Amino acid sequence: MTEIDPFLKFFQILNERDLEAADTLLDVGTQFSFPKTAPIIGKERILKFLRILFRTFPELTFTIIRVIHDGDLAAVHWTDRGVNRKNEPYENEGVTILELKDGKIVSISDFFKNTEQW
Repeated sequence: MTEIDPFLKFFQILNERDLEAADTLLDVGTQFSFPKTAPIIGKERILKFLRILFRTFPELTFTIIRVIHDGDLAAVHWTDRGVNRKNEPYENEGVTILELKDGKIVSISDFFKNTEQW
């Protein structure tokens, strides 16, 4: 069995809400740039953000449209769909730029079309 591409693994983790796998994929000093927030620096802060995201959106599934690789960098074009905790529908489209170092994600930068929820 071949190991899944770490760039795609990140989205599998989000879809499965697997914080243990996120803990192993993220570097201790990972930086996360998310629209309308200050940069989130450090694995523990990112894991806390993901727990909040999962509570805010009890259903949220990402579908990958394409991945553009350049060595340890990738741009992942995605759509997502789900419902928030008020059971209101949500969907969006965006690009996440990810950077690896020694097999760990060290940088995440999200760009998406609809920022009204944030």
